[in-house]
Amino acid sequence: MTASGRRLILASASPRRREILSTLGIDFSVQPSHADEASLRIEDDVEFVREAALLKLREALVEIDQEGAYVLAADTIVSVEGVRMGKPLDDRDAIEMLERLAGREHVVRTAIALGRKGQGPLGSRVVETHVRFREASREELSRYVASGEPRDKAGAYGVQGLASGFVTRIEGSYTNVVGLPAAEVVALLLEHGALERWP
Repeated sequence: MTASGRRLILASASPRRREILSTLGIDFSVQPSHADEASLRIEDDVEFVREAALLKLREALVEIDQEGAYVLAADTIVSVEGVRMGKPLDDRDAIEMLERLAGREHVVRTAIALGRKGQGPLGSRVVETHVRFREASREELSRYVASGEPRDKAGAYGVQGLASGFVTRIEGSYTNVVGLPAAEVVALLLEHGALERWP
């Protein structure tokens, strides 16, 4: 339940993030941010993803007009052997990303940032999860990409979908890999008064 009289706005068009918030029983509306994190020039992955989420948050706080409303923004990246991956540009890019992941461990980092209209950013957190893929042939990866599932996902895969057939180990938050770390979101909302209580 959101705090009395206070709206929570999710600054993301991601259906996975909407689903996670809904599963948590949190009332919210959606108003995607139009910020472009590609403009950021930050080498460190943790700082990059944090700044990307804060960039989306600040943009959303400017765009909304409900004084006192809380805004939650997020950004997710995948890193493997020093290479940072966002969403694939096209199917060929998706196959190349997946070939990098096959047979290796990678890190999924999601930054969440909370703010309030009239107050600005209130807090942010970065959550890391280690994921290992089994070996996979190019033909297998190509068939997966042809399913359409990877097209709007960091690292070109959806762990909650067909790609679960590639995953041999997850160390850390599963919902973080989906796109929104549930426990950390609840803690952040409670800490700053966006939730009176939970559940």
